[in-house]
Amino acid sequence: MNLREYLARQQRLVDAELDRLVPPESTPPETIHRAMRYSLFAGGKRIRPILCMEAANTVSESPDRAVAAACPLELIHTYSLIHDDLPALDNDDYRRGKLTNHKVFGDAMAILAGDALLTLAFQVLAQLDVADGAKARLIAELSTAAGTVGGMIGGQVADLEGEGKPPDAQLLETIHRAKTGALLRASLRLGAIYAGATEAQYAALSCYGEHVGLAFQIVDDILDVEESSEALGKTAGKDAQQHKITFPAVYGLETSRRMAEEECVRAHQVLEPFGARAVRLHELADLIVRRKS
Repeated sequence: MNLREYLARQQRLVDAELDRLVPPESTPPETIHRAMRYSLFAGGKRIRPILCMEAANTVSESPDRAVAAACPLELIHTYSLIHDDLPALDNDDYRRGKLTNHKVFGDAMAILAGDALLTLAFQVLAQLDVADGAKARLIAELSTAAGTVGGMIGGQVADLEGEGKPPDAQLLETIHRAKTGALLRASLRLGAIYAGATEAQYAALSCYGEHVGLAFQIVDDILDVEESSEALGKTAGKDAQQHKITFPAVYGLETSRRMAEEECVRAHQVLEPFGARAVRLHELADLIVRRKS
């Protein structure tokens, strides 16, 4: 099975599980469930849950690819996008080629849809059929990655407060290791925990997650400069308009590209102890660096 076929299969698995986990649109109160589903099924690539599932499979070589443990990552990610797009934050009209949640359902319902997805993520983890110790670790890992100290919200705050400031390499790294990198790293960690990884395996997968997380954000920043709004499915050039601190703003495009490639190389290196079991993680690292949207 080639990478395209593999990703399509994994996306179908994730989508089926998300469909099972999120109440149908007909469930009262109907409006909130329509709003949640609108953004959740708007065409995301499901990179975070796929990384989680593949981390688990790399550790255990089990047919159970941890889809139930992986879906909370997509719930958290989608909530963050809904809130990011609000007028009070990035004020975007389009996401994944569709009108953003607040443009369809209004600001209040968009806020509540994000809140609901965030809450559901931890309900799903709490109901997993795993040992209590593993369940507690999964919940702690995801809540830390999504939180304020070195986590996604902390990174978002630094990103907002950094707008208009002179480009600064240290602030840039602080923003993106938290805003994007923490949740991507958690994707690997959740898969490792779910599959019962050893300490060495957990550490290696964590390190891989750090490298692909940073590469992902570097490429995101490059694409915002180079690609069209149609290709990205969201407003291109928004980083420059809002005077955000980005990798191209600090280092320039060519150095940013080289940095992304270097992070990809490091990601490959830390997977060496897993041998052939990590083939899909190797492919995913390359995909993250070479994507065009």
